[in-house]
Amino acid sequence: MREQAQLGGVGTSARRPDGPAKVRGEFTYAGDLAAEGMLVGVTLRSPHPHARITRIDTAAARALPGVHAVLTADDVPGDLHFGLTLRDEPVLADGVVRYAGEPVAVVAAVDAATAGRAARAVEVDYEPLPALTDPQLSLTAEPLHPDGNVYRHVSYRCGDPDARGVVTVENTYRIGMQDPAFLAPEAGLAWPTPDGGVAIDVATQWLHSDQQQIGWATGLPPEKVHVRLAGVGGAFGGREDVTLQTHACLLALATGRPVKFEYTREESFLAHRQRHPGTIWLRHSADASGRIVSVEGRVLLDGGAYASTSPVVITNTVTLLQGPYRVDNGRFEGWSVRTNNPSCGAMRGFGVPQAAFAHEAQLDALAAALGMDPVEVRLHNALQRGDVATYGQRFDAPTPVREVLEGVRAVPLPQGPARNAPGGVGRSAEGGTVRRGVGYAVTIKNLAFSEGHVDESTAEVSLCDGHATVHTACAEVGQGFVTVAEQVARTVLGASTVEVTQPDTLIASAGSTSASRQTMASGTAVHRACLAVRDRLLGRVAREHGLDAAELTVADGVVCAAGQPLTTVAEAAPGRTFRATEHFQHPDTHPLGSPEARMYVGYGFSAQRAVVDVDVELGLVSVVQIASCQDVGTVINPTQLLGQIEGGIVQGMGLALMEEVVVADGRITNPDFQDYLIPTIIDAPEIVSTYVTDPQPGMPHGWKGVGEPPLCTAVPVVAAAVRAATGLALPAVPIKPEHIALGLGTPPTVTWTTPRPADPTLIGTVVLADEEVEDALGTMAEEGASPGR
Repeated sequence: MREQAQLGGVGTSARRPDGPAKVRGEFTYAGDLAAEGMLVGVTLRSPHPHARITRIDTAAARALPGVHAVLTADDVPGDLHFGLTLRDEPVLADGVVRYAGEPVAVVAAVDAATAGRAARAVEVDYEPLPALTDPQLSLTAEPLHPDGNVYRHVSYRCGDPDARGVVTVENTYRIGMQDPAFLAPEAGLAWPTPDGGVAIDVATQWLHSDQQQIGWATGLPPEKVHVRLAGVGGAFGGREDVTLQTHACLLALATGRPVKFEYTREESFLAHRQRHPGTIWLRHSADASGRIVSVEGRVLLDGGAYASTSPVVITNTVTLLQGPYRVDNGRFEGWSVRTNNPSCGAMRGFGVPQAAFAHEAQLDALAAALGMDPVEVRLHNALQRGDVATYGQRFDAPTPVREVLEGVRAVPLPQGPARNAPGGVGRSAEGGTVRRGVGYAVTIKNLAFSEGHVDESTAEVSLCDGHATVHTACAEVGQGFVTVAEQVARTVLGASTVEVTQPDTLIASAGSTSASRQTMASGTAVHRACLAVRDRLLGRVAREHGLDAAELTVADGVVCAAGQPLTTVAEAAPGRTFRATEHFQHPDTHPLGSPEARMYVGYGFSAQRAVVDVDVELGLVSVVQIASCQDVGTVINPTQLLGQIEGGIVQGMGLALMEEVVVADGRITNPDFQDYLIPTIIDAPEIVSTYVTDPQPGMPHGWKGVGEPPLCTAVPVVAAAVRAATGLALPAVPIKPEHIALGLGTPPTVTWTTPRPADPTLIGTVVLADEEVEDALGTMAEEGASPGR
């Protein structure tokens, strides 16, 4: 192990190859790109959330000195519409604007100041239309778009949904809109190529998706659209949709010059997708032992003006409402709908944080109603391998729900006061009003793409004189694939040095860097290519030495015969290059409701315990400690794994306590980091991280994705701890100071079918007769809601 650690192989804390340059400020991010003769692109955006465009006049803008092109929808040579799941969004507004910030025109000029003046000189007459900003009204309102207002309606049931135990707990939960808040705003540089095509270096998450959508807009075939990854400063799902890519390429083709875009922070908030805000109603019924008898749930997500991934996110939210628990009887339904609010799409967790916040609040309420320990209730209902999900899929891989829960419970509780009193370094809280709370949560997160989406990746690996080169289209957005790829090449090939080349579209697609999938998909493709290269190397050595290749192995950079050193990998075949290209595709999945019943490739499980201090008068919260135990398959890089868990926890803590895109009348009112608050290092708590290592079947080294579960669990666990400290229901996140100080929020409704226990501990319990129980979302259009597709 010591020697392997020196080589930086799998299982070691190998350092990131791009780490030193980033620490020293020498790394080239997309915003640092430049080219000779470069023009600067600027976007003119709608000030209205909903309006009809009655006139656009670009003559004054075109006449300005230094302006090389001004483009509107009429200038798009290819298909005007694009989108990740539905092609419902225009590249430039097509006569109607449907959200505040929608691109109307783009300009290329000699510098940013001239481009800005030209954009302001474009004359646009709008006829404002009523803005539909309430997602519930959208279900029955006049269509905002020819495709209708419902992106997707999901509905299914299992067992006997009307089955009841002795106690029923129900409540309605609300989740705010969260921004990915990556630190480097969108940027890219496009230029025309000699073959009549176009190339672009851009900070993105999915090169081939960009290539496809650029091709639609420009009318170019894929082979004439070359996309390369530029340096990415964070993503978290916000770079999965196309933003500036098509605009930059259209302007480059129109001007014959390189064109660069770099958004401001405010423009970045307007341009990219946020996490879906939503409303979730849940009703759990249980027997006296705490066993869940049935679950009913309804979800309404606001998808905003254009579809992006809304049809997929709603399915994740609804199908994972059961949480990591056995549920034999259930009824589930959900909608994602169109409004004139900002468009929402992919963000770390992809619909699961919303579900997790709601189902974990329900488990705590159920435990309180029964007078049981919250962890014991969870253990009592924990999924096990062999159980069947409410949507019919069997859990046929390790399902360590009990293990992660018991692992996190075993971590000692912190002693003594918090590092910072509630209120931060200003210490605005007084000790006499501070209460400590402890909460638990456990979650399930699907890994990789689902519902029949082809989930694949391709890798090309070469080896020459001990130096390996790895080429994929996998976008490195900070998750650490560049390190994993190096570790695999060192372990399998014994390579002394490894170079991971710039990802581009000259190799087949690696899919998106999202869904906790790239180690599984691209990592496995690299592993397979390395094995093929190693076999070719050993075949060559065997022939030269008159040996059977089956006798040869590679360990720590040395080729061994029958376990004895024969030669080094670097010296085995001087000057000869061995090369292989291999492909990986996950097992097939199928849409919800199909007879095959396999929607998801696999799952990850995570448990956390949060300890918080809360000033109950001021409503201020300090997170003291979060203990985490996560199902990780195997540990590939301990340092990177810890980084993913710590980062995910802090980002989830942000959604729980402070992060919210505030939208008023369809307009974002806090599009900057002064008013949109994110946790800093001062807010970050002590994080104690432990793991369950149960190898994932079918994966090299048993690895699995780990990037999203920490965030999914952090949201409900912080909320649970604040509830424990305050005694308040707190059914909405982010939990704001006024929610605590003023005691806002409706408590769960608890109904007993047998005499209630003498002393239930549920805070804010309301006991109602059966006939008094009403469906909290009964107005959610039982009729008239239809799928968009």
